[in-house]
Amino acid sequence: MNLEGKKAKDFDLDGSDGKRHRLKDYDGKTVILYFYPKDNTPGCTKEACGFRDLHNQLKKAGGPWSE
Repeated sequence: MNLEGKKAKDFDLDGSDGKRHRLKDYDGKTVILYFYPKDNTPGCTKEACGFRDLHNQLKKAGGPWSE
């Protein structure tokens, strides 16, 4: 299911940075929400490596992932 470009309902969650994040705090910004159902599986590893490989491009694009 492709949800790209769809509006999400507001939610909040704890980030790996130890901070609480609310979706509405990023209003008007592009948000990448990365989650996976199970650690240490080929799928989650491949996806995480994809983000790693795109890190410089994402950083240039700006947004909360560049902090």
